[in-house]
Amino acid sequence: MIWFWGAILFWLAAWGFNSWLARQPVARTRAVQLFVPALFGVTLLVLWEGVVRGLEVPGVILPAPSAIWATILGALPVLWGDFVQTILKGALSGYVIGCGVAIATAIAIDRSPFLQRGLLPVGNFVAALPIVGIAPILVMWFGFDWQSKAAVVVVMVFFPVLVNTVAGLAASERMQRDLMATWSASYGQTLMKLRLPAAMPFIFNGLKIATTLALIGAIVAEFFGSPIRGMGFRISTAVGQLALDMVWAEIAVAALAGSAFYGLVAAVERAVTFWHPSQRGRR
Repeated sequence: MIWFWGAILFWLAAWGFNSWLARQPVARTRAVQLFVPALFGVTLLVLWEGVVRGLEVPGVILPAPSAIWATILGALPVLWGDFVQTILKGALSGYVIGCGVAIATAIAIDRSPFLQRGLLPVGNFVAALPIVGIAPILVMWFGFDWQSKAAVVVVMVFFPVLVNTVAGLAASERMQRDLMATWSASYGQTLMKLRLPAAMPFIFNGLKIATTLALIGAIVAEFFGSPIRGMGFRISTAVGQLALDMVWAEIAVAALAGSAFYGLVAAVERAVTFWHPSQRGRR
């Protein structure tokens, strides 16, 4: 039980140190803001390792982080192939297509009251469709390769980005729009110089939500048919073989990729919407 109690003591010590550090004047510095969550993450991994080893939890129930790391190092070519198939081909292509179509549709809806009354309810209906129901259909339509996974991702990311963009296009103040009309600005000029810039915080909210939905959609779609590669395929196969270390290795890669993708979109948001009050104090 030395592993178990050692992990508990480390967790308590790290928790106390984090709590103390968060109350210090240096807590507002960038280095401390990065260190506190990093230490918390390391604490969880140490606690996980200690509980699994100390209580002798079987690997088919919950493998230790060290076993997962060893699997990652030993299966790098396989994990890289799955990453390319699922994220770079399926999730990323579907994300770009879905978000692009959603923004274009939102502009069309903003331009036409008829589309606003007709398309938004249809979009809400599509968003309510269960992914486990439409994924097999799209796999049969578009085949077993990455194209069907991209189609699933398009369906999943379309509505959140659409709703946020429509709300953002209506966020500009009436006085500002009247001022543009006073200057005889066309709809395109008003859109590009006023309404789209004002909508950017809303659009990026939708884009950040869509980053996680894209990854989930691509992985889930692979459960219903894929070539002999891909994260969803590997997870379903490894579960059947009771290779839980490989399952957790794929989960770790997916989580890191999703976090990096979200962080990239958030970084672009800070660069584009640096003028917005929500970004003050983040640089």
